[in-house]
Order: sequence, then structure tokens, then C-alpha cells
Amino acid sequence: MAVNETRQLAEETLRERLVSARWVLAAAALGLAGAIGAGAMTAGAGLAIGLLVAFAALLPTRRRPVAAALARFSGEPKPSPRTEERLPALVRALPEAALLLDARGTVLAANTAAVGLLASVRVGDPVSFAVRVPEVLEALRASVADGTARRIEFAERVPLDRWLRADIVPIRPGLLREGAPIEAVLVSFVDLTPQRRVEQMRVDFVANASHELRTPLASLSGFIETLQGPARNDANARERFLKIMNEQARRMSRLIDDLLSLSRIELNAHLRPEAAVDLGAVVGHVREALAPLGRERGVDILFTPPAEPVEVRGDRDELIRVFENLVENALKYGGTGGRVEITVAREGTDAVATVRDYGPGIAPEHVPRLTERFYRVDTAHSREQGGTGLGLAIVKHIVARHRGKMGIESTPGVGSTFSVRLSTASAPKR
Repeated sequence: MAVNETRQLAEETLRERLVSARWVLAAAALGLAGAIGAGAMTAGAGLAIGLLVAFAALLPTRRRPVAAALARFSGEPKPSPRTEERLPALVRALPEAALLLDARGTVLAANTAAVGLLASVRVGDPVSFAVRVPEVLEALRASVADGTARRIEFAERVPLDRWLRADIVPIRPGLLREGAPIEAVLVSFVDLTPQRRVEQMRVDFVANASHELRTPLASLSGFIETLQGPARNDANARERFLKIMNEQARRMSRLIDDLLSLSRIELNAHLRPEAAVDLGAVVGHVREALAPLGRERGVDILFTPPAEPVEVRGDRDELIRVFENLVENALKYGGTGGRVEITVAREGTDAVATVRDYGPGIAPEHVPRLTERFYRVDTAHSREQGGTGLGLAIVKHIVARHRGKMGIESTPGVGSTFSVRLSTASAPKR
């Protein structure tokens, strides 16, 4: 430390001690003056006593002034007397789930996100009451022992399957001296469940798409080899095989078209269509387009247009795709009932369109999964009908892009009703 800094330190220390003892010195001076004035003490004795009191006041009875000055010149921050209050407040203000633990693993603070993620967490309880994963508890003990931050990913199966990441950061005392003991541990959690589920959906999608394409490709390859070999000169076999090959090629074409459509819809999922579209006219167009298919299957498509136009905010081509898929599904899987009914009505600021069939219906356990990609109640029957397993997934994504809602109700032996609810063009945006 330089000479000037030493002198300045000494002066500041002396000044701080005198200021802190000012009331003691003032009281002693008044007492001595009174005693000398009353003749109870000589001036010499009063001066000697006053000097002793002043000297005692200058003695370093507390280290705070010196420590503060040293910190100022050494560049170290002053320790705040309220650090133990500010740290829990900081943890509670963090956006991600976070816990503050002492070195023994007792919970000192938990923010709202942590309580929502770890319902059993309580301040004052050991963290093992809320986190029962051995890998996390072992990482906590290791971080306290060596002072090293750690990151660990783990899975929980109870009460639900979920994946989490824990970041463990040991906290040393306020001056952060190297080698100081660990006073607390900050543990933050990130919920990885949505990310892992998306990854799993992607893997399943690739596997399913590959399977759906591989089957017709294998069929085409087999028939081509047969036509090039044993059936080269068999006219009857050639006609039969070419018909099957054409069906398989069309199936692949439909699948690729549906995959491309789904990709385009997902790409624009954040852009809500804003054009005014007459929903009644859309449904009427779909009914006319699918009437030949209905006659072929012996199914009547019943639709009474609304008395007045029902305009919604939307994309006309995408809405046509929605009702084509719904009506075509009703004809394929519910056509045994002999009729399909379509309705369009206005309900407050919403427009509701329903497609109802009177077929065999759908078992309750299948209903929640109908809009999943490639999910089929009866795989063999779906393929016989030319389905790709993507129709309802496309409907769900188009309705979501329109900020609408899709509903499915089905009773085995009675039939199924698919509904689409959209905002009318005059409704406030939501």
C-alpha cells in the first residue's frame, strides 16, 4: 500500500472513530466542565481525565470502520448487512423454477415456479422431500464438497412422465474469498418435457412416414419384377397387376401431398388468415364435389344452407380442405348409416359447422388420439379406404391456424359428430 494511501487510511480511521464516539466525548466534556465549575475537581485532574476518555474512544473496539476502509482500497465490495435477506428475494424473483438451499440441503427459499414444478417443496424441509432423484442429491453433495457448479438431466415417472434439467451453483460468502466454505446452493430447474415430446413426435413421424411409403414401394417393386419375369407374356396378370400398381402409386401420391400440405400449414401456423369467407358457400361447394362419392357408396349428403351468409375470417382453400376431409371420412367410415348431415349456424360471435354420420361410431379410448399423425382406429380398413392417416391431423392444424376449435363426439353404435368453431368476420380478434 502506498504512503499516501496509508496516511489517508489512518486519517479516515481516526475521523470515523471520533464521529462514532462524539456523543460519549460530548457527555464526558460536559461532566468534567461541571465538576471543575463546582470546585469538585481541579483543572489539571479534569484535563487528565478528558484525555483518558478521548484515548479510550479512539481504541479500535469494533473492526467495521477499518474493514470498510480496507475493502475500499483493496477493491473488495463491502459486505451488505442484509445479504441474507436479499439472496432469497433474488431467488423468488427468478423466472425459472429455483431453490435456495443451505450447505446441508435445507430449503431456505423457493420461488413460485419451483412450487408449481415441485408441489411438495416447503421452506425449512430437506430438499430430498421434494426431489427424490438420487443423481440430483448426489450432485448437490458433490457441489457442496468441491464448490463446483453442475448440470444434470433426469426423468421422473411419478405422477407423470417428465424430463427436467437441474443447474446446481454453490454460493460462497459475500467477499467470495477463494477457498471459503460454501454458505448456500442455488438450484434452478428447466422443464424439458415439451422439447422431449416434440423430439419423440419427430422420430415417430419419420418412422411412420417411412413405413407408409415403404409398403406401396415394396408392392410396386414386387409387381414390376413379376411383370418383367414370370408374367411377362400373361395378359390377364399384366392387367390385374397394373391396376394394383396404379392404386399403390396413387396412394403414395396422396401421402406425399398430405405431407407437403401439413408442412405448409405448420410453416404458416403463426399467421392467422384474415380474409372474409362465407362458410355456408364453402360447405356447399364441398357437398357438390363429394356428391358422386356419396352416390357411389349409397350415402346421402344432407345440407341446408343458412338463410344468411355466415362469414368467418379464414383461407377459403384451407377451409375447403377441412370439410373435404371431414365429409370424406364420414362417407368412408360412417357411411353404413346411409346419410351424412352437415350444418352451419351462427352462435353469438362464432360460426359452428358440424359433420355428423350415423355409422358404427368410435370407441372412447380412440377419440383423444384421432388427430395424431398416422393414428388409425383400424389400420387395415383405413388403408382399404385409401386413407393416409393424416386427414384429421391436417384438419386440426388448419383449425388451429384459424384460431378456432375442433370438437369430436362419438357413441359406438350411434355415430360420430365432428364440429369446427370459428370466429365470424365481425367478431373482435382473439
